[in-house]
Amino acid sequence: MELPILNSLAQIEFNELLESGAITAKTIAENWDNQWVDLLQNNTNNNIYGSLTKLGTFFAVGTFLFFMIQWLRDVIYYEYTRPISSLVWPLIVVLLLTNTGQGSLLSNLTLGLRNFLNTINQQVITTADSNQVYQQALNMSIAEDLAGSLLRSCQSLTGEEQSQCLVKATEKIDIFLQEYNNLYGNQPWINRLEDKVNQIRYDNGMISQTAFNALLGSTAQTIIKSVLISLQIAFQNLIEATMLLIAALGPIAIGSSLLPVAGKPIFAWLTGFIALAIAKISFNILAIITSGVIVNGPGQDLGADPDLLWFMIFLGLLAPIISLVVAGAGGFAVFNAINNTNSWVKNNI
Repeated sequence: MELPILNSLAQIEFNELLESGAITAKTIAENWDNQWVDLLQNNTNNNIYGSLTKLGTFFAVGTFLFFMIQWLRDVIYYEYTRPISSLVWPLIVVLLLTNTGQGSLLSNLTLGLRNFLNTINQQVITTADSNQVYQQALNMSIAEDLAGSLLRSCQSLTGEEQSQCLVKATEKIDIFLQEYNNLYGNQPWINRLEDKVNQIRYDNGMISQTAFNALLGSTAQTIIKSVLISLQIAFQNLIEATMLLIAALGPIAIGSSLLPVAGKPIFAWLTGFIALAIAKISFNILAIITSGVIVNGPGQDLGADPDLLWFMIFLGLLAPIISLVVAGAGGFAVFNAINNTNSWVKNNI
């Protein structure tokens, strides 16, 4: 899902912007792949995960005392059926925390769960060519700012200097308009932008303030869009970083799970992991839906002149908030379901 990064529109060469100034949700995940492998599988005796595994083992040994007290109590009051079934937990903890130096069973399962959730996320992104729709909606939102950043310097000039400035600026604009045509075909929104540029370019050398404002908008709006696009990318990277943090804390959650409490830490840990995956998928679904509204609506209407700042605000601020709310509700439901299932198993097996 391509997200163009606008660091300084007036200073970036547009071929660089189109070729290397865009990143995708898939690329973001791929950029984190090495971090996941390094943390969970490579030399886990000496890295952060290895240290946390040792800490988790220490917790497991410490909480085993409480487990044995509860186990002996169960032997006295519940004969042998329930205590024997309870011995499964210590065996699970030992198996999960055994570190071979190339990762433990827990680290391998964690990495496998992450890869599975990422696969689902990529299926959502690539459904119905949603990747191109999202990219096109974003480019619609910034296209006029890209053109305006080149033309703005010509506004204060006059006469021949202004004409030469317009020629150079429109040559660069023609390059990225052609790139847009190559990517999306002959789209009405591209033709609409080209018409606006031509109105300024062939205005007999006299550029009115009204004509410029109709295309350029304001510098403040350009900066706001740049910040909002960066916020989208920051949110996606934050999700990846938080998932990795939760994965790293897995051994502590496992080691604390021998405590005789109803809501075991391993369930909270697993719920947090799933909740973040829900947040990631929810964000992408919201992005796909709103992108479709823009591309199939004003994007196909040559006479439309939409202000798409709302789209940037939605994706940069509102969609992350909505995604986290949905993830919180979904995580709470998952946690309750796991706890209820565990209680049922404990009482019936």
